Amino acid sequence: MSSRDCGVANGGYPTDCELTEALRSRALSRQVSMVRSDAWQAALPRARQVRLLLLDVDGVLTDGSITYISDHVEAKTFHTQDGMGIKLLQDSGVAVGIITARSSEAVERRARDLGLTHVFQGKKDKLAVYETILKETGLRPPQTAYMGDDLLDLPVLNRAGFAAAPADAVMEIQQRVHYVTGRGGGRGAVREVCDLILESQGNLVRMRARFDR
Repeated sequence: MSSRDCGVANGGYPTDCELTEALRSRALSRQVSMVRSDAWQAALPRARQVRLLLLDVDGVLTDGSITYISDHVEAKTFHTQDGMGIKLLQDSGVAVGIITARSSEAVERRARDLGLTHVFQGKKDKLAVYETILKETGLRPPQTAYMGDDLLDLPVLNRAGFAAAPADAVMEIQQRVHYVTGRGGGRGAVREVCDLILESQGNLVRMRARFDR
């Protein structure tokens, strides 16, 4: 709803509809700006260029826990807020993919549910996969973001234009990235990075407003 859908006020006073719309707009504005740290603000220029976000799985999309169900099956737990962030980012025109050293049916299913365009499992040489993605897509490093939490992620984090890590990443990683989230892996860290990219590109309020009707 917009102010032009509210009808004409009587006697020059705003209608209830107009008041509601004004309050909604103010709430959306506060929602975007009230908790932005200096680190968030500093990361915006790099995030603005991103056209592809690549993610590690264990410790990023999950909390790093691995539960063995049987000899060949392991369970992983994903956060719904991360999933929503990924979908919003994709809807805005930014592609999302996975590069993980482990292989799991749970990851395959999650990637399928989210419609991820680049899914690479069982890849310990993540930099080689990253370079292949660059060649296939024609993207340059400044147009890519990568989020990781441990030493295997470091080569790609060093190459990506925007490097991020969850709050519980190992210290060596936190010291090397452009942005460390306030949330831990598997607990909304990916959503935070998605929101940052959306805001940097002027899409966060627009994407959220689709649900505020």
